[in-house]
Amino acid sequence: MSDATTLDVPYPYRRNPHRANADTHHRRWLQRFRMLGSALTPASYDRWGVPDLAALSYPDCTAEELALATDLMGFYFLFDDQFDGPLGLRPGEVAVLCDRLTGVLHGEAPPADMPCALAFEDLWERISRGMSARWRARATYNWECYFASHPAEAAGRRDGHPPDRESYLILRRGTAAMESVLDMVERLGRFEVSPAAFHCPPLRQLRQLAADIPSLSNDIRSYPKEAPHGDVNNLVMIVQRERGCSLEEAGSVVLAEAQLMVDRYAQLKDELPRTYRALELGPDQEQVAERYADGLTAWLSGYLSWESGTGRYQSG
Repeated sequence: MSDATTLDVPYPYRRNPHRANADTHHRRWLQRFRMLGSALTPASYDRWGVPDLAALSYPDCTAEELALATDLMGFYFLFDDQFDGPLGLRPGEVAVLCDRLTGVLHGEAPPADMPCALAFEDLWERISRGMSARWRARATYNWECYFASHPAEAAGRRDGHPPDRESYLILRRGTAAMESVLDMVERLGRFEVSPAAFHCPPLRQLRQLAADIPSLSNDIRSYPKEAPHGDVNNLVMIVQRERGCSLEEAGSVVLAEAQLMVDRYAQLKDELPRTYRALELGPDQEQVAERYADGLTAWLSGYLSWESGTGRYQSG
């Protein structure tokens, strides 16, 4: 596949000034919860640039909140990577593990010999602290969806057959964890969008695009890493099968689809002030909704910038 994997995003990325402090905290957090295990060396993990991802994705939060964001990003990657080996081909065992983490959301104590569950217990306590019951209910649902999607992904690996597009979208939106990532825009900013604004069609579309664009871009970049593990929930693979074309051609098709999404995102964002007026939002509600939209944009531009330089998807 060629190196033409860059999207034209009309929003410059910004970097949180507390990145160094978050890096120091994150190293201690990884040691505390024994998250790296024996298969991944600290030097290899450093090449991923997890603190950079958090700093680019959430450029305006405080030092304490950025430390939480960095730990969270590290958790996503390390939790996901444990399914690259034999475990990822056993959906029943994956379900048992994921059910343990889902239990943490509902107050169940994690097993003392399960580092990822203990780490998530720490994260969930910090994430939910100070947020409203309404926000916690939404975040709980999104986390449960994330965990519960992994057994189906394992079944797909075992069977070895790429899903159709509709099934792909359902599963990808679960395993990508994007809804929980975007929940953190409110959590790290210490605000909550009013229900009328949060669930209005334009902002829902904007949020879906902010979730789907990185997933498509990630599919293009991660395909060489995922294919040896039997992963089939990748749009590049699906397009290749649909069209009977080369891998490079399929990647170009997916990139073009993602670019159309970026263009639609920009159009929707420009139309938001009209939406706020139509909803008759109060000044404070409108300001919070705009902060949320700006946070989605920071995530989008920040993630894509990080992805273009991280060592996570590079061989060797």
